[in-house]
Amino acid sequence: MSAPELVLVLRYRKAVTYGLHVLLGALDTHQTRTRYEVRFGETPEATAAHIREASGTARRVLVLWSFYSPDAEALARELAEIRGLADAPNVTHVAGGVHATAEPVQTLDAGWDVAAVGEGETTLLSLVDAVGDPTGIPGLAYRDAAGTVVRTGRPQRRPLDDFRGFSLRWDRFNALEITRGCVFSCRFCQTPFMFSAKFRHRSVDNVRWHVDAMRRRGLRDVRFITPTALSYGSQNDEPNLAAVEELLASCREGIGPEGRVFFGSFPSEIRPEHVSREALRLVRRYCANNNIIVGAQSGSDRVLDAAKRGHGVDEVKRAVRLGVEEGFRINVDMIFGMPGENRSDVEASLRLARELADLGARIHAHTFMPLPGTPWRDAPPGDVAPETISEVDRLSQRGALYGHWQKQRDHAARLAAAAEAYPRPGRSRTILPLTES
Repeated sequence: MSAPELVLVLRYRKAVTYGLHVLLGALDTHQTRTRYEVRFGETPEATAAHIREASGTARRVLVLWSFYSPDAEALARELAEIRGLADAPNVTHVAGGVHATAEPVQTLDAGWDVAAVGEGETTLLSLVDAVGDPTGIPGLAYRDAAGTVVRTGRPQRRPLDDFRGFSLRWDRFNALEITRGCVFSCRFCQTPFMFSAKFRHRSVDNVRWHVDAMRRRGLRDVRFITPTALSYGSQNDEPNLAAVEELLASCREGIGPEGRVFFGSFPSEIRPEHVSREALRLVRRYCANNNIIVGAQSGSDRVLDAAKRGHGVDEVKRAVRLGVEEGFRINVDMIFGMPGENRSDVEASLRLARELADLGARIHAHTFMPLPGTPWRDAPPGDVAPETISEVDRLSQRGALYGHWQKQRDHAARLAAAAEAYPRPGRSRTILPLTES
């Protein structure tokens, strides 16, 4: 067999594989004249070894990276390490994901050759067809020979049904993305600003095809990726329970009596105003999970309004009570250090956390991070006062709170520093008028 023209080396970190699996799923059925191979670099050393081997025989080597904004700085150091171990003129490092989409110039300056902007499926297929040449391919940013940044625009947004949600060819599976984009456009969230502020849903028939394929491969657990689970089938801010039931019933049938369906639990969540007895009973009827995740984010109506959450504190309390009454363990996402929080806002959040914990809920604590691509990208990093830390620690000690909020404080500071180094014209760090109380 002749040597491949193109080798795709995936920097394959097991903690973050979903985006790469989706790209592989798009390649599963892609017809191309390019002879190519795919290799998985599970460590920096293994990645460098693949690059060294491939660069000697292939016309071009594309090294594919996918990462979230909090990981960008650490992976830039890893990129430099890999370049030190293996580099050649025919090797191109391509960064994709929400960070590269939101901050392409920052990504290029950090050492990547190309930043993939927006949804990656059609972009990767075009790169494969072009044997890795980025010229004229939509969805990319790179520097030309003169050092000028070239932006080729965003790629076409295609229906989710156009591409597989995981790869059968390379036997790489993950929770299935059933909805892309989000109409709610919360000011701290990257999802609607990468994928657009509207929903695109994978059809029930297409989901069922994936579930049937999983069962044939011996997989037994079906999980979903969606920004808001009960929005499946909807095009507005109201849930569509008929569509949800059709989805869950089909998946339950497809995975078989030995299989399990999980809905509204990790890696997705349910908006509090969508929680109802009818919805909870649908989950109970078709699904295996005895817990759900509810996104509260704050115990202050003022902060929720500023964040454009679209619900208030009362809806959160009601959702938790209903969930507990229906026999679920409720995990509640809350973000501390939100832009513009004052002492009263923090106290309201802590008061809500204690009240929900007393009902039996667990608080999943986060520290606000000014994520690239969001309206609050230029906000100050989340800060947690010592007295708040003490209260959070007390909740943690009683088993009522968990999360990586402390690590996120460090991430937030680094993201804020990066935002200052790459300012956007006309942006201010003043988010809310503050009043101490």
